[in-house]
Amino acid sequence: MDNFEKNLEKYAELVVKVGVNVQPGQVLIVNAPIETVDLTRHIVAKAYDAGAKYVQVDWEDEKITRIRYEKAPDDSFGYYPQWQADAMQQLAEGGGAILRIKVPDPELFRGIDSAKVSTAVKAAAVASEKYQDYVRNNKISWSLIKAPTRAWANKVFADLPEEERVPAMWEAVFQMTRVGNDDPVAAWRDHIAQLKLRQNHMNAKRYKSFHYRAPGTDLRVDMPERYLWLGGGDENEAGVYFVANMPTEEIYTMPHRTGVNGTVTSTLPLNLNGRLVEGIKLTFKDGKVVEYEAESGREHLTTLLDTDEGASYLGEMALVPHDSPISQLNRVFYNTGIDENASCHFALGSAYPVNIEGGTKLSKEELLARGANVSLTHVDFMIGSAELDIDGELVDGTVEPVFRGGRWV
Repeated sequence: MDNFEKNLEKYAELVVKVGVNVQPGQVLIVNAPIETVDLTRHIVAKAYDAGAKYVQVDWEDEKITRIRYEKAPDDSFGYYPQWQADAMQQLAEGGGAILRIKVPDPELFRGIDSAKVSTAVKAAAVASEKYQDYVRNNKISWSLIKAPTRAWANKVFADLPEEERVPAMWEAVFQMTRVGNDDPVAAWRDHIAQLKLRQNHMNAKRYKSFHYRAPGTDLRVDMPERYLWLGGGDENEAGVYFVANMPTEEIYTMPHRTGVNGTVTSTLPLNLNGRLVEGIKLTFKDGKVVEYEAESGREHLTTLLDTDEGASYLGEMALVPHDSPISQLNRVFYNTGIDENASCHFALGSAYPVNIEGGTKLSKEELLARGANVSLTHVDFMIGSAELDIDGELVDGTVEPVFRGGRWV
């Protein structure tokens, strides 16, 4: 077995044991691009080795996705098969787990009417709302992972000869997921323990607000009462620990829905469902986006903000040092699941109820009353840089530096 095959097998074992943490007797669904068939086969084998009762693979093909947008009737994009949403809900209710290889082509919808994409995304979100409640409340184990596709590798490694791009992407994926270690599972347990130390430190501080400053950014963020920082992974309803994003370098929480004021500027491009948006600038008043700009792709940002009322408010804030292992790769990956772990970020849309004490037991109305945002969407955008300073204000009014020059103080 060559080194690549060994790493592929180690990666599959890592995402099964640490990512979704498959339990004996559990049903697992794997969403996978058809280009990732070799990795997916390894994942299925490792899942059965871990005791899975049944593994269902749902294949995806972006060329087929694009054909729909080119050929389907204009009035069809509001349709989403309810049986598909019901199947996912049934999986969640039965304590199943989901593993998704998420690598959208940043150029997938070039030339496609943005309204079609947004309508389809919203239709899927509306139909899947009950299932998404299971995910956002961490009631089930779920994990998003990465694997190279040709279109993605061509975008990220365009500076390399074509035949070297996919191998370079594999090398990057193995590096950022610690697969190169002799025992990646043990390396991840150590990494998660470090994130927990940072999370516990911030939870002990109980800052009531934060002030972000960088070129193009001057933003004050008030925090809701009894908010919680989380990082690494979390336990599902059955007490099983899982890691929702691999890689992960962040600790994250929720801002107060109406407590965000000022301006923030993005520092990395955003791949918004296969549509690129660059140079985002948002101005907030009492939590809501009141002005917005983008150097390119502004129309895609407009359709995002129009998703529902909550899409114009923040649901997540996350802290990542600018010298994180992914940032040190010095490359834009055009994939939020990776780029957000190279950079501090915010998310427009829904908050995670797990980020407030007792949040998973609250209704949407109760979450809003506690200062948590509610929305059909959740889209992260990156704001970190080597020039970002963040101050935290304690309850007694004392102001302390939290980040200087993009790093923890």
